[in-house]
Amino acid sequence: MNLTVLGTGAADGWPNPHCRCASCTAARSAGSLRGQTSALLDGTLLLDCGPETPQAAQRAGLDLTGLRHVLLTHLHPDHCSPAFLLFRGWVSDAPLDVLGPPEVVEQARMWVAPDSPVRFVAVAAGDRHRLGDHDVRVLPAAHGADGSCVLYDVRGPGGRLLYATDTGPLPRATVEAVAGAAFDAVLLEETFGDHLTHGTDHLDLGSFPEQLRRLRAVGAVTADTDVVAVHLSHRNPAAPELARRLAAWGARVVDDGTTLGARPQPAPVGRTLVLGGARSGKSGTAERLLAAEPAVTYVATAYPADHDDEWAERVRLHRAGRPAHWTTRETLDLVGLLAAEGEPLLVDCLTLWLTRVMDRHDAWDDATWAAGAETAVTADVDALVEAWRTTGRRVVAVSNEVGQGVVPDTASGRRFRDQMGRLNARVAAVTEDVLWCTAGRVGRL
Repeated sequence: MNLTVLGTGAADGWPNPHCRCASCTAARSAGSLRGQTSALLDGTLLLDCGPETPQAAQRAGLDLTGLRHVLLTHLHPDHCSPAFLLFRGWVSDAPLDVLGPPEVVEQARMWVAPDSPVRFVAVAAGDRHRLGDHDVRVLPAAHGADGSCVLYDVRGPGGRLLYATDTGPLPRATVEAVAGAAFDAVLLEETFGDHLTHGTDHLDLGSFPEQLRRLRAVGAVTADTDVVAVHLSHRNPAAPELARRLAAWGARVVDDGTTLGARPQPAPVGRTLVLGGARSGKSGTAERLLAAEPAVTYVATAYPADHDDEWAERVRLHRAGRPAHWTTRETLDLVGLLAAEGEPLLVDCLTLWLTRVMDRHDAWDDATWAAGAETAVTADVDALVEAWRTTGRRVVAVSNEVGQGVVPDTASGRRFRDQMGRLNARVAAVTEDVLWCTAGRVGRL
């Protein structure tokens, strides 16, 4: 498959030329300019054509002289700018197929002469068309009125592509139609980043991994599928942070003009430790890392909330925010879970685990600490670190960094601070991926 992503931006591109937000400023400073989303397959088949697309092809070192087929998803001007048909007609009378929903065809037809060798085909979800070397299936999108927008499943001599923009959460019929497809490449829209209340027929960093999970569940996306996020807007975090977030889900972001090919395979991550202070964003970061997994066991280490109404409400809200397909275990037996095979684990958190371990061994009092509690706590920590080091499961653990505030004014408080710091350091020493959260921002240590 020779697939060049000509544009990866939303309607207004990224950065928006009229915007001074942090995302746009960072992109502008980095010289990263993203135009409207489109792609050229095997030099002959164009997917969407906004006003910037023909020049984007030339900036990528390509031309459209071999273009024979154009697939348009819907009428919005960043996807369908049919003036290109007029400009092409000035220099070429080669046959050309233009496919799209009926209203797209109606608009595009007005840009060519009656005797032009352009063949217009109105398509609907469920249609199948043979275009030269490519077999095209039309799929429903969740965007606008029914039938006004479609997605495309394109199979050619070099592989198979799912072109999925614009759309909100994929219709069930689309997911069912691509079962077993094992796409070589998927261009999946991700418009709104962390703006999750946009109320539009688009995807964001909350719904994007859920679509990947659904596509993986039916064998449409596999470990070999190159998933690229497109239709990106300035609602997204800056590109390095976006790339980090996408990588956790087996997806990536590429520059405009990138020709997809053999992508570097990242080293598999087994263990991730997410550190931070209170309300630093560490739990949300940990949950997002596993958002595309088909199943997750959430390990809650907090005390039961039986006698504390405020704590009970916190627990309730925490549970309500987890995906419905996750399983919750309330236990201190991290060693047993780490030793067993199974789906990924999310442990939240090691701080509460250590608190309860110290409670169990009466380790707060100086006398009991010296009389054996220190030995018992150390043994439990040793067992946890060894189980963490040797586990074969994908595991993400959250832990608090408690050593950066004031020095506690009690011996027990200082003891806990010291034990927590040592536990974090020991776990981090046998972890390949350690993240630090502060003020909602994430850095890799």
